[in-house]
Amino acid sequence: METPNQPEISRGKQFADFFALKRNLIIILVAIFVIGTGEELWMRFVPKYLQTLGASFFVIGLYDALRTLISAIYAYPGGLLADRWGHRRAFITFNLVSIAGYALVLLIPHWSAVIAGMFLFLSWTCFSLPATFSLVGATVAANRYSMGIGVQMVIKRVPIMVAPLMGGILIDRFGVIPGVRVALIISILLAGATFIALRELREEVKESEETAPTPEQWNFLRCLREFDAPMRRLLLSDILVRFCERIPFAWVVIFAMDYAGASGQQVGLLTTIEVLAASLCIIPSSYFADKQRREPFVVTTFVMFTLFPIALLFSRNFPALMIAFFIRGLKEFGDTSRKALIVSYSEPERRGQMIGAYYLVRDLIGRGRIWNCRNHPLP
Repeated sequence: METPNQPEISRGKQFADFFALKRNLIIILVAIFVIGTGEELWMRFVPKYLQTLGASFFVIGLYDALRTLISAIYAYPGGLLADRWGHRRAFITFNLVSIAGYALVLLIPHWSAVIAGMFLFLSWTCFSLPATFSLVGATVAANRYSMGIGVQMVIKRVPIMVAPLMGGILIDRFGVIPGVRVALIISILLAGATFIALRELREEVKESEETAPTPEQWNFLRCLREFDAPMRRLLLSDILVRFCERIPFAWVVIFAMDYAGASGQQVGLLTTIEVLAASLCIIPSSYFADKQRREPFVVTTFVMFTLFPIALLFSRNFPALMIAFFIRGLKEFGDTSRKALIVSYSEPERRGQMIGAYYLVRDLIGRGRIWNCRNHPLP
């Protein structure tokens, strides 16, 4: 006999199945949302914060170059630690290191503290990237990888839609330096609260010592050799697109505020528009990518990467900036498919390391734009 609660349970299960939601994945989604809310209050305003603190154009460009370099360097160890420690211990450690970085930037309002602190406060973002993807690979069926990653991407972008707007309000009200420091305090509190969720992660069953590969068998070079031909082609395409897309990255906020006349609040609104466009296309594209071939979706997202800097070049007022940032959001159309391909191409027993190796190579090659950070005015 069917009880009154059975329809609700059935609908809940259907909802969870559609979005590929599992227990560990839900927990990490909560952590991503809470930590992201704190970071996005101030992270996008760091170039302006550096400028206000008296940093040169070289230092601002150096910040962006180091951000990509750190993302590359931290990617492989992040995946390695997730494989060896398990996701629970790894995520808790990444969060602790990030909190130390927030505190350093808060306590020392100088541009040098930002450059030093970024080696700490980027830990959650950079270390946890391969660990999160490997968690999806360990939790979700292979034909649901795009959806599992897509839900994570949408949750990650929810605070991006709201927090930069709130951060812009703090900056407009208190000024750049006090506003960023208030945002850092909030970020520390929110990151500390995520320990409650991260402690509930369940560890995966480990391989026995007899069957586990030795460290000599699985190192960085071994991971690279294990890349098959499709993964190598994807990596090469990703490198070329990201290199071009990241060249103006550090200057976008300054360009919008100083050359197009946008206020701090309007910059936050532009970010909201970008993330809204991304969020609207992620779930539908992920659903159809899991049902069909993922490669055409990846090609579409690479096209959108190309169109954004072209649209930004012709933006001299706020409405034009809104259009440019909407286009920027559409670059996420096939990004879940790209990430799902990376997960599927990786060996299951060392998935974190292989994903980390992929991002290390991709981002390390992209660091070459540091040579564009010389002390010269913007065009």
